[in-house]
Amino acid sequence: MTSRAERRSIAKLAANARWANEVDRTAATATARKSSPASIEYWLKKVDPDKVMPYPERIKRAENAKTAYYEKAMLKARQAKAAKAAGEAA
Repeated sequence: MTSRAERRSIAKLAANARWANEVDRTAATATARKSSPASIEYWLKKVDPDKVMPYPERIKRAENAKTAYYEKAMLKARQAKAAKAAGEAA
């Protein structure tokens, strides 16, 4: 079994070898960027996968869904931080 340090070195080697041979980095990561919650395309697919809504409505709802997602993430982070602080204070 390999150690944690060895696994990390192997992963770094593989990543660096992969990117050393990549001609177009932007194209290589385009699919991942489109599939990310940070992209509006991701939310457009979530709110109207069949594309039946008018485009302005789809955009508005996608922006609302994206904002709600990040607000929920921030709330959970604040709650976790508060719980951790309460645990350390006890």
